[in-house]
Formats: sequence, C-alpha cells, structure tokens
Amino acid sequence: MANKKLEKDIINPHCAGIDIGSRSHFVAIGQALEDVKEFGVYADDLIEICEHLKAHGITSVAMESTGSYWQNLYVELVKHGFAEVLANGKFTKNIKGKKTDVKDACWIQKLHSIGLLTGSFLPDDQTETLRTYCRQRQNWLDLAVEANHKMQKYLKLLNFRLDIVVRDVCGLTGMTIIKDICKGNLNPQELAKHRHFNCRKSQDEIAKALKGNNRTDYLFGLKQEFESYEFYQKKIAECEKMIAAFLKSQINTNPQKKKLKTTDKQHKRLNKNAIKGIDLNQASFQYFEGVI
Repeated sequence: MANKKLEKDIINPHCAGIDIGSRSHFVAIGQALEDVKEFGVYADDLIEICEHLKAHGITSVAMESTGSYWQNLYVELVKHGFAEVLANGKFTKNIKGKKTDVKDACWIQKLHSIGLLTGSFLPDDQTETLRTYCRQRQNWLDLAVEANHKMQKYLKLLNFRLDIVVRDVCGLTGMTIIKDICKGNLNPQELAKHRHFNCRKSQDEIAKALKGNNRTDYLFGLKQEFESYEFYQKKIAECEKMIAAFLKSQINTNPQKKKLKTTDKQHKRLNKNAIKGIDLNQASFQYFEGVI
C-alpha cells in the first residue's frame, strides 16, 4: 500500500515563527532554508525584525515563552501591530532529528500556520506591575527565611538553645536577644532580661538556655546572618510600601472601586509575613471590583 501524505489546511497564511535566544533570534517566514534569518537582541535589532516581517506581509507571529528573553521582542511586535501568539515551550518540542535554532523557527512557523499553537495567558499592565512588586517581595522573604535558618544553626553551634525557650527565634524576644549577642553581650542573666512578658518560659530558664561556648567564629557567623536578616527586612518593607501605594492609586482613581466595602472578618488570623500598612481584605475586594 502506497504511503499517503496527509495535508492540513492553512489557518494562518501570513504568519512567522521565531525561535527566541539569549543572544540572537531566528525568524522563519516559511519552511525553506532561505526563509529563516538571524537577528540580534538589541533594541535596533528588534525593530529590524518588525520591519523584516512587514516587508514580507506577515500579520501574525508565534514564539516560545523562553525565560524572560521574549518580553522585549513581544512588546515591540505588539507595538508594530502584529497578532502575537506566545506559546508554551512544551507544545513546540516534538521536532524530529537534531535540534537546531533554524529547525525550531521553521517548526514553530509550521505549527502556527496550521493553527496548532495556543497563546499563553498574559496579564494587563496594571496586574503585571503589581505582580513584579509582589514577586520581588517574595524573593526577599525567601532570603530572610534562609538567613533565619542560618542564625538558628549558629545559635545551636554556640549552644544557645533559644529554639527551646522561645516559640519563634525571630520573634520579639528572640531577635532582641540575638541583637544583644551580636553587640558582644554574652552574659546569660543580662540576655534573659530581654524576655517579653508574653513569653511562656521564665527568665531563669531562658538564662539557663543561653550558657554557650562563646566561640568567636560562630559569633562572627551569627552576626553576619543577623545583619543580612535585618537588611532583608528593610527591603521587604520597601516592597510593601510600593505595593500599598500602587493599590491605593489604582483604587482611588476608580470611583466604582472606591465605593466598594467588604465585611470585616471577626476572627482574622495574624500572619507575620502579611503585607503591613494596608488592609489586604478590603484592598483586594476593591481592586478586583467586588470579587472575592
């Protein structure tokens, strides 16, 4: 039985495929080798890509969402009026033979021409701005958690068992004691005086847990991690100010959002990692126009 060739209808006749790279972009306007051209990644190169596509009558462009390299090119393509399809990389990887940038560009162009690529979700500019602030804050939170773990490690190496006598080493009592230790105070009785009245353990029990070996190398490491932790907290506070200011500006400039009022939560759990300086329950209700 002779092999039959399966033909598919062309859905997007004037389309192109772009293989995104960190140092160069490969643009395919067809399936022939001469239809693929390599461009750089500078601002002038991105404009040249758009001019190249317009010169060949391209109206729709598809490319992979590879890292963050696609973002500047995507903005430039949208600015020049192209219909853009930003596809997930897992939908474009089933290519036969040895993988090359030229083959990838042609494969993306082929898939897009027969309508087999779907675009990824992209938020609007306001949501993307808010997401940038929130993600940067989360990055600092992760670093603060890492510094917290290292502080606890050095405390255990020094045989300062704060983890036994206080619930949270980075709480009010714990941080005050660590700060005093970093200043050079190694007297257990003096350190125990920083006990907060809400602390369950007595002052004598805390003093008993703070009799350590006082090794200078471990004290140096503890001081370094404590300074890092304080630095991260300052950066987190700066991000929270930006988030609060952005939310207020978005709400106050929209009369409909500003009028909305949600019901107060009677039994609201306190989260020490929550954004400070703003009622997130009310702000989110207003920002998302009454959608919980």
